[in-house]
Amino acid sequence: MGSRVLSVRVDGELLERIRQHAAKRGMSVQDYVVRTLIRDDFDERFQSSVDETERFYEAPPL
Repeated sequence: MGSRVLSVRVDGELLERIRQHAAKRGMSVQDYVVRTLIRDDFDERFQSSVDETERFYEAPPL
């Protein structure tokens, strides 16, 4: 899996908040943003799996 470039325009205030969050974790802004995106993607996929499992095991209507 190769890497690609993604350019995102954010305002100065948001970038400063992202920098602060990244610094608290000893991370670069790039690493912090990528990790956040990966975590959000995982959360969505996990929730979809849970929903699908619940539908699968639902009792059929009487």
